[in-house]
Amino acid sequence: MAGAPDEVVATPILHVDMDAFYASVALRERPDLVDQPVVVGGSGRGVVLAANYPARRYGIRSAVPMTRARRLCPHVVVLAPDYDTFSTVSASVMATFREVTPLVEAISLDEAFLDVRGSTRRLGPPGEIAEWLRSTIHDEQGITCSVGVAASVSVAKLASRRAKPDGVIVVPPSQVTSFLHPLDVGELFGVGEKTRVLLHGRGFRTVGDVAHTPLQDLRRAVGSHLGTQLHHLAWGTDRSELTPRSGPYEPDRSMGADETFARDIADRDVIVRELLRLCAKVGGRMRAAGVAGRTITLKVRFSDFTTITRSRTQPEATDVTVEIHREVTRLYDALGLTGQRLRLVGVRVEGLVPRATVHHQLALDEPDHGWPEADRAVDRATRRFGSSAVRPASLVGVRARGR
Repeated sequence: MAGAPDEVVATPILHVDMDAFYASVALRERPDLVDQPVVVGGSGRGVVLAANYPARRYGIRSAVPMTRARRLCPHVVVLAPDYDTFSTVSASVMATFREVTPLVEAISLDEAFLDVRGSTRRLGPPGEIAEWLRSTIHDEQGITCSVGVAASVSVAKLASRRAKPDGVIVVPPSQVTSFLHPLDVGELFGVGEKTRVLLHGRGFRTVGDVAHTPLQDLRRAVGSHLGTQLHHLAWGTDRSELTPRSGPYEPDRSMGADETFARDIADRDVIVRELLRLCAKVGGRMRAAGVAGRTITLKVRFSDFTTITRSRTQPEATDVTVEIHREVTRLYDALGLTGQRLRLVGVRVEGLVPRATVHHQLALDEPDHGWPEADRAVDRATRRFGSSAVRPASLVGVRARGR
């Protein structure tokens, strides 16, 4: 999309997203595989970290279990991740962004928002800056990126998605409604699959349906909190200010905690309570570090020292104790360990990103205050009065070790 020069200058927010970043970096050393379906990830029961575009044509996406990826495409090539190289390339890309503007809000290793309103006099309109970034990253790093250019964060994000792969889309203010309103409501930034289904069930199928519903009616239909957010997203009037971070994007990769029982345990209630204590411990550490993660891992060790792990990647990063515990409990129950004695249990959260960069998926009837606020109240009490000052009710009276 294009617009008049004054309109284009009014689109200062860029969302730059590397195309199949991990796969693209891995394939730099294997040009013979560029046209073949390739995924990056662990073997066995691991999940796909990234898939190149030939692999995506088979329905393979990130977070798909590797076993399913092999069923979808038996001849897919699996490359092991090289995190050091990924971090090095990411740091170089972020440095290129900061050559343009100091206002860079990194979302992950492979994407960031840029505010270029202070750079247009030196470098030209935002659309030209986007094209310069695209060509520079390709020339210097040997990978491609897509860029969305708009007046707000959510519209820039949607534009970069539509620009993939290796493209630029500018959405000037005069074209925001024609760009947004025909889209399925599930494409709005932060709307997950569950909320999309619920919105469809309440008659909101397109973004235009949301936009043309009076705000009070929208709030009554889906709740005040979600209704207000959807209204702004549907008109492209959401956030336009960024939260810059200095330095390269280098989060810790994971945080976890284990517990070895004083005696082997088979009682599900005892095990689930212990998992809750570990989740509270890990969640507190994550909140203290200002990070959240998407991949939640359960570890169990049997009385014969056999150890297994199970993981599941969530659509959205979290640092909320109850959400981590809910997923860990599901993973435990899915193992079907009734009557089997355990020596150790562990919880780990991986794929950590700065909490400030996590854009919470919108949910119907979501209260303004809930579990995240409760966690932070517990954190404040713990800092002031010690780790035993506040704990979940099910843990009251339970000793730290030897259940």
